[in-house]
Amino acid sequence: MKRTTIVDVGRLAGVSAKTVSRVLNGEPHVSAAVQQRVRAAADTLDYHPNVFAQALVRRKSNMIGLVYENPSPSYVVELQRGVLERLTNERYRLVVIPIRSVQENASEVVGLLRSAALDGVVLAPPASDHPLILKQLHEARIYCARIAPTRMIDAAPSNLVDDVAAAREIAAYVIGLGHRDIAIIRGDATHPSSEARMLGYTQAFHQAGLELKFDRIEPGLFTFDSGLAAARHIFARADRPTAILAQNDDMAVGAMMAAREFGLSIPGDLSVVGFDDSEVSRITWPRLTTVRQPVFEMAVAATEMVIAQLEDRAPVARIVHPHTLIVRESTAPPRA
Repeated sequence: MKRTTIVDVGRLAGVSAKTVSRVLNGEPHVSAAVQQRVRAAADTLDYHPNVFAQALVRRKSNMIGLVYENPSPSYVVELQRGVLERLTNERYRLVVIPIRSVQENASEVVGLLRSAALDGVVLAPPASDHPLILKQLHEARIYCARIAPTRMIDAAPSNLVDDVAAAREIAAYVIGLGHRDIAIIRGDATHPSSEARMLGYTQAFHQAGLELKFDRIEPGLFTFDSGLAAARHIFARADRPTAILAQNDDMAVGAMMAAREFGLSIPGDLSVVGFDDSEVSRITWPRLTTVRQPVFEMAVAATEMVIAQLEDRAPVARIVHPHTLIVRESTAPPRA
């Protein structure tokens, strides 16, 4: 079967192949009527332009990268969904670039992005906070937008939630239920978001007149397994807490599994909360009380910021997205 070409589209639309190319490449100075005829002809013939050929002509790759380190599968899925949502019907394609450790490999990240010949990049935390990466991207003239930065907010277009306020709100909710002996499973200490959420918890404790006990803080890595291990360590002690604040949903669900191993009921013996409102928080039982940060929406907005720069439009400099406390069945007042 003969492959449809740009010449075929031009013949059906009654224009030259050059005009078809200009329309499909979004070039100016083509009348609306001609654009409509060309697009109708392309649809009729089911013609799709070769994005790689377009890239060679324009000396652009038409590829946008997504750089992330976060090991939480649910978080990464939401990031990818958001970027792909904005790229729907665009000429750009997504290149996913997972980094094992941004802290250890920061100097290699930009080299990797350059070798991939990306037009732009969406930076997820902690890459979105790394000064060397931001500096080298600027020097390499690779457009970027940031998700959830906590530092140098105006260094590049940014999307964020107030991690401190969100963590403070969910901790205050747990305290308001009457819990006083509360353990914390924190995320990867190299991620600035973990530090911000710890600050929010601390503020809630201080506002309630409670002491934040350091022996009640267990390290985690934002993963299910690290939450499971941290909670096992917590429950191995004779003086078990009545509530756990986990810095993301994956670790919270790990803590819930550990609670079952130790014969603890949720929320009867133990209240557990997370952070993110990822899909796992809605499908576990009991369903998880958490804070929703709109990762999908932030990824959509960040991708739009990159596209705006590539198209010589002024991007929005900063968007602070709202967080929402989501109360479900994993929390209740402590037993009397």
